[in-house]
Amino acid sequence: MTADLQPPAQVLNCAGRSVDLSRPHVMGILNVTPDSFSDGGRFLHLDSSLRHVAEMVAAGASFIDVGGESTRPGAAAVSISEELDRVIPVIDAIVREFDVVVSIDTSKAEIIRAAATAGAGLINDVRALREAGALEAAADTALPLCLMHMQGQPADMQNSPNYYNVVADVLAFLEKRIAACETVGIDRSRIVIDPGFGFGKTAEHNLQLLNRMSEFVQTGFPILVGLSRKSLLGKITGRDVEQRLAGGVAAAALAVTKGARIIRAHDVPATIDAVKVAQAMIRESVDE
Repeated sequence: MTADLQPPAQVLNCAGRSVDLSRPHVMGILNVTPDSFSDGGRFLHLDSSLRHVAEMVAAGASFIDVGGESTRPGAAAVSISEELDRVIPVIDAIVREFDVVVSIDTSKAEIIRAAATAGAGLINDVRALREAGALEAAADTALPLCLMHMQGQPADMQNSPNYYNVVADVLAFLEKRIAACETVGIDRSRIVIDPGFGFGKTAEHNLQLLNRMSEFVQTGFPILVGLSRKSLLGKITGRDVEQRLAGGVAAAALAVTKGARIIRAHDVPATIDAVKVAQAMIRESVDE
């Protein structure tokens, strides 16, 4: 990777915690759902959630991404009250017990506001703040946020993904959502972008996005990438979801060499190692 592909250094102010994006970070996934595609039901109880958070933080995760509604293909919608019941006690507990940024994985304005009040430091929205009131809620929190591209909705997004030019189309969508953020007073320095691997894309679309990530880097916005355990890895390797660790860490390392700043992952310890190796290759030096 050449130096001109490196995104500009940027520090995110995540509810009082500073995250320096001049180096890549790992975001550990905590799904407090019964139906997420690879870990549904494992962390529904607070004690099991916090044990998992402790493991991810000890391994070096900079963010813990808490989600209370599955966005896997065909996932059922969850009510506001149920999502609140799932995520707010967990966020409260993580903020009290761990020195880590909590990210809230949601699209609902009510959840955004409640999570920010509970101490969340980042908003991670697969719908890029397109739901009613979400833009205004995000603006009011003053938190940084991640805008992700998704074609369609989780219920139908993988039925027949179609693009004229997947990279150009995704970039155009993200540019429109960035402009929408600016209209409500969200500064560009608060924005992270995510191409949305696996969200309304074929395997070929995903590979094109990964291979041409330099075009996303050139926007100047930090890039978040989520490839962990995705179906793309299954199609490449032929392995079931629980057997995609090697493929996931390979994809994480590739994403870092192509300019990703935040890697969202289920398998945090192995992903941390992959990110360190990729970063050492980029710098041609080893951090002491």
